[in-house]
Amino acid sequence: MIRKITLSFSYLLFLFGIFLFAGSKVYGQTATLVAQQLPFDRICAGLIVNGQPFNEYNASFSYLNFPAGTTFEIELSDETGSFTNPTATTKISFTDDAVTKQQTIKFAVPTNLKGSNTYSIRVKSNTAVPVYSQRFRNFENQTSFPAFYRTFTNTFFINNREGTAAFCSGGSVNLSIYNPTPSDIPSSPANYSNILYKWFKDDVLITGQNGTSLSVNAPGVYYAQIDYGGCDDDNFSSNRVTVASSNGGSSVTISSSLGNPFCASGTGTVLTATSGNSYKWYKNGSIITSATSRTYSTNESGVYSVDVDFGGCSATGSINLSSNGFEASIDVADTVTIEEGEVINVSVTTDATSPTFEWFLNGSVIAGATTSSFDVKVRGSYKVKISQASGCVATKEFSFRVNGQSGPATVIPNIIKLSGLNPYWNIPDEYKNDSTKVIIISSNGDKVLDVVNYQGDWPQNSVDFKNVNPVYYYVIQGDAGEKKGSITVIK
Repeated sequence: MIRKITLSFSYLLFLFGIFLFAGSKVYGQTATLVAQQLPFDRICAGLIVNGQPFNEYNASFSYLNFPAGTTFEIELSDETGSFTNPTATTKISFTDDAVTKQQTIKFAVPTNLKGSNTYSIRVKSNTAVPVYSQRFRNFENQTSFPAFYRTFTNTFFINNREGTAAFCSGGSVNLSIYNPTPSDIPSSPANYSNILYKWFKDDVLITGQNGTSLSVNAPGVYYAQIDYGGCDDDNFSSNRVTVASSNGGSSVTISSSLGNPFCASGTGTVLTATSGNSYKWYKNGSIITSATSRTYSTNESGVYSVDVDFGGCSATGSINLSSNGFEASIDVADTVTIEEGEVINVSVTTDATSPTFEWFLNGSVIAGATTSSFDVKVRGSYKVKISQASGCVATKEFSFRVNGQSGPATVIPNIIKLSGLNPYWNIPDEYKNDSTKVIIISSNGDKVLDVVNYQGDWPQNSVDFKNVNPVYYYVIQGDAGEKKGSITVIK
């Protein structure tokens, strides 16, 4: 027997109300974020740790009653502490405990972060509706704290790396962050627009100065420091510059980059004068017309002086520059001519300490030629190299060319005698021009010469005789037609 149960409309409304009430307890609970205390009191990113810029921070929080799929992110305020236009961070990784509803996010701050002492950090849900967020507090219970990305952590300089500067009484001199030319990005903090500075005079902070340069009108010792706020570090300070007031006279100094005396090499030592507006350099009292900058490079000894204009007054400084290298000379002209059977003795004079000598003919070392003189018997391109191996290690070289006296060739020779006065394959002048090509091929088929405007100077390298006199083949192609033949080289 089936019993029919009838429910009144009012009773149905009562049951539906109970259902709504129960549902509100399950689905109507408020989502909650609880930001835990940060394990740091400031963010000082960018410092090199184990060869890499440090930029990793952890923030932990708990969350309740968020729908499945909700994710969270860490945001940084702007430099005033406002989240109206927040600064995004980079999420490196995160750990989540679904049981305790706790999450820790490892994040990095932007590498172009402009430093400030009033940043804040918050955690924010980015998929829940509405969006929930809460600010973190550091272990000093503050919601605002310093945050900086230290984009430059190397040594830097002011005043063009120099330790002195001067100005005229009543005038000023400008000290600037040194920036090499051409610019090398890691070489100077001046290449980073987000960096501010603190300037000091006699170890006292100069208020209101945070730019890349400082106008100085009082004597003292000045230096700059990168302003990283609460992340300051004395290691990020510049060289110190002693600034003096000048009325003319002897306030200009000249330094030598290689010291004095110096060891001459390459482009020489760089002479640098006290910083001013314009410069005139002199050597042994004579003006060097091309030297009008603060520096002058030289490999020569002498008394160098410089007039420096500071704008309204001028001063002069000097340096007696000497070299601890050596001097040398050779008693032969750049080009000489010898006759058949003639011998020319070429000598080198030097004040080098325990010098050594090497003589070369056509680029190859002449065996046994190790003294200061050499008897030249054959034509060719010669060079002598003088070396000083103790004290100032240095070398000097002299080159000269020896031509033969024989007249112009009228025939194309088919024999070369290397031990003679003219150990080269000479050809008539009609084949020595830019429109004539000369090709020489060995008996193995290797091309050993392929030139135009041949100058009668082959062979320049040693010839391998083995057991027989080597034979080569020539081809001359030009306006005078084509010529072919063989060349036998004998000792």
